[in-house]
Amino acid sequence: MPAVEVEQLVVRYGDVVAVDELSLTARAGEVTTILGPNGAGKTSTIETLEGYRRPTQGLVRVMGLDPIADHHALTVRMGVMLQRGGIYPGIRAGEAARLFCALYDNRRDAVELLELVGLSDKSGRTWKQLSGGEQQRLSLALALAGCPDVAFLDEPTAGVDVSGRQVVRRVVRALADEGTAVVLTTHELDEAERLSDRVLIVDHGRLVAEGTTAELMAKGAGHEIRFGAPAGIDISTLGARLGGAVVEASAGEYIAAVAATPENVAALTAWLAENQLPLADLRAGRQRLEDVFLRLTTEGDR
Repeated sequence: MPAVEVEQLVVRYGDVVAVDELSLTARAGEVTTILGPNGAGKTSTIETLEGYRRPTQGLVRVMGLDPIADHHALTVRMGVMLQRGGIYPGIRAGEAARLFCALYDNRRDAVELLELVGLSDKSGRTWKQLSGGEQQRLSLALALAGCPDVAFLDEPTAGVDVSGRQVVRRVVRALADEGTAVVLTTHELDEAERLSDRVLIVDHGRLVAEGTTAELMAKGAGHEIRFGAPAGIDISTLGARLGGAVVEASAGEYIAAVAATPENVAALTAWLAENQLPLADLRAGRQRLEDVFLRLTTEGDR
């Protein structure tokens, strides 16, 4: 049985449909990432799974429990990291860790919890004295105080610096390896590539794609070449050389609608060399998760 199961979920706010017959699953021991543009229904879905929002219709189960009817039984098995807030600004990091750990029978040690996220030397600082990245790491730690079976993490690396992100990645990966079902949302697509076992892409409240990052990045691969060059190059002449349309998707970022064959790559680089134009980037045959995301969602039309 999946750790998280959603079938035909609908969430409405008056006449607005935020989640439109969405179905998804998340399994124990995996990091499942939900991606989508702003307003796609991610937050409404997560809040329903956490039991903070009642679904308009559909089936929602977390560890086999109804998040509303079985909320008390579920809270001791669930960890929740909010994107921001939820912590008294005057509480010290060490005090917050001890307080949250005291709420659970099956709990982590407060000192070890701060050490886990690299905040041992910040235990005496209040929440408001911590940097934004340190606050994010403390929020992550508090979500894990009760050794959860399932953890919902909202934007865990938002505002976190490079070294802090490495800490977050290590903690999230270890959490999944220990058997926890980790469900996270993020706008950091590079982060999703690194962390995720499975990715779910949501748009307009509906699931538009799912799979491993490798599976998603393979979809549609081989049918275009993406490259970087100076802005404003002669795309008509280049398109004629390649035998397919070339568009400038954004300043200095181009897409050639031709097969990603060695012959076409060679023709592209030869044309750039003939015109003394530098090649800044080249992706042929393999897409980034960002490419897939933009192609499948309304974000690509903005």
